[in-house]
Amino acid sequence: MVEGARLESVYTGNCIKGSNPFVSANISDPKMTKENFFVYILQSMKDFSFYIGQTHDLDKRISQHNDGLGTYTSKKMPWRLVYFEMLSSREESILRESALKKWKNKERYKSLIKRRLQDESYPVS
Repeated sequence: MVEGARLESVYTGNCIKGSNPFVSANISDPKMTKENFFVYILQSMKDFSFYIGQTHDLDKRISQHNDGLGTYTSKKMPWRLVYFEMLSSREESILRESALKKWKNKERYKSLIKRRLQDESYPVS
């Protein structure tokens, strides 16, 4: 599975926290530097739809979504981060985002998220 993926998490300022200690992540973690790029899946708490995006600054981008700064996402706030992958280049993140968007199937997204949760075998402080 993809290194750096997390799910069932909620953005809370400077950290992504989950009810499961295996899926919490501190965005200031040295592994999560500005040189990394992220593909992420958000879930609307309003209608439970999914949104897929990519960014170099996950913290800032989630804030933008929840502050209503995106046309699509502003209509379905609030959002929670349910999955992300850390990649080494913008090109990789764009390709992965495109691949995930081509799925266009909520059940496949749920399966990816669930499978990643099951693959988590290390605690994250």
